[in-house]
Amino acid sequence: MNGASASLKKHQLDCCGGLNNVDYTQIDISAMLHVLQLVDLSDSRFWGAVLLIIFNPLFWNVVARWEHWTRGLSRLFGGPYVALYFLASLIILLNVFRSHSITEAMKVQPKWELLDCPVVFCTGLVLMGLGSIFVLSSFYSLGFTGTFLGDHFGILMEHRITGFPFNVMDNPMYWGSTANYLGLALIPFTEAIYREKAYHCKSQ
Repeated sequence: MNGASASLKKHQLDCCGGLNNVDYTQIDISAMLHVLQLVDLSDSRFWGAVLLIIFNPLFWNVVARWEHWTRGLSRLFGGPYVALYFLASLIILLNVFRSHSITEAMKVQPKWELLDCPVVFCTGLVLMGLGSIFVLSSFYSLGFTGTFLGDHFGILMEHRITGFPFNVMDNPMYWGSTANYLGLALIPFTEAIYREKAYHCKSQ
């Protein structure tokens, strides 16, 4: 490789010097500080919700992979189907608890006036509608055992699902759940704002 080619390759791999040429003293962190002011980091309910958001998918994916490699749950419960229903019950209970924790955390967090408009409320409804479509259609396509990690228990479907919503995106149930939670976050927030407005108008 001649000198010109080597120089060109080095430039392609390290465009503009990568992060080495960034002057971090010129970064404006005011926007990040403003966002952090909208979160009450001292509230235990906030951290409880964060921990559950991280813990839930980590828990059932670790347990499902452990089952796949060891068949430990299947041996414990005397078969893969009973073991699967046990794990599915845990997943459902954890998700209910997570949803409750997120809702409770949102009630006590500071309000962002930028979201004080009907458009935000309607956006929340749209997100929840789309999220529900992806979640429910995924459940319908996969069935109960397919939805709750049945393949890790050796309960395989006859063929790989390629129709809607899996022909639109990968992991539609995860994306649908994310849209549901985001929409849910916007709807109670907007409702709370307008309840506060109504209360102040009555008290004047």
